[in-house]
Amino acid sequence: MKNSMRTMKRGIVPYFYQTPTILLLALLMLIPIIMVIRYSMFDNVIMNRNSVFVGFAHYIKILKDETFHIALGNTLYFTIMSVIFHLIIGMFFAMLLNSKAVPPLLRSLFRVFYILPWVFTATIIAIIWRLLLNPSGVVNYLLDFFYINKNFVEWFSSTSSALHAVTFVNIWAGYPFYMVSLLAGLQGIPDSMYEAATIDGANEAQKFISITIPQLMPIIISLSMLDFIWTMQVFALVWMTTGGGPIHATEVLGTYTYKLAFSTYQFSAASTSAVIVLVLSMVIAFFYVKNQKIRD
Repeated sequence: MKNSMRTMKRGIVPYFYQTPTILLLALLMLIPIIMVIRYSMFDNVIMNRNSVFVGFAHYIKILKDETFHIALGNTLYFTIMSVIFHLIIGMFFAMLLNSKAVPPLLRSLFRVFYILPWVFTATIIAIIWRLLLNPSGVVNYLLDFFYINKNFVEWFSSTSSALHAVTFVNIWAGYPFYMVSLLAGLQGIPDSMYEAATIDGANEAQKFISITIPQLMPIIISLSMLDFIWTMQVFALVWMTTGGGPIHATEVLGTYTYKLAFSTYQFSAASTSAVIVLVLSMVIAFFYVKNQKIRD
């Protein structure tokens, strides 16, 4: 009896140490999520004390809203293109920094230079690229100087180029995360595997396909899923460069939700949009957790 009680105490004690963290998570995450879900099912919350329960009426309204469809399409384009090019550019620079053909001093300088975009905040990045992509900015000047394009493009103000420009800026800002992670993965691949492949007559492309990619695949999958979740929720960068315009050309789910809440004061509809974003993120998070369990 004493042994069983002692065993039970040992099993319970660790949970007491975790109690402050669990309470903090519940206070900062669980309770707000529950409140937002509740708000989405009531009409005119916050603005009206006597709000009326409307069930899923806001969800039906949001899912039929044309602006929501535009925001969802822009978000998917923005996210998918960002993830793809983050991976490609991050892999390229990681392999460059891991290459023995590059002198150590030069590799150190490249490492500092390539990681710079990751150091800047979204505000600094937005200011830098708004200046660079200004109609009379450096980019248009260089395009004109090299006779590539004589017409000064309004990158963030044109409906045809705004989304591509914002996506490009996000790609530039996010690739160092992949670069650092993939570089660590590359340095963990034993040289003996490449030596054995060389003896078997494999060229560099075959080594990359048969050794590098399979060895890095768990890291690539994890990075891509995390990046997809983070990028889909982007707000600050888009808001400070284009504000979702012009004419919803760069409207993403983050800016769409913000405008519903703080421009038109439709807090119930904004809560509904936020819940939809949460559900989409949780779907990707489910596959991420499942992938992590398989790896373990």
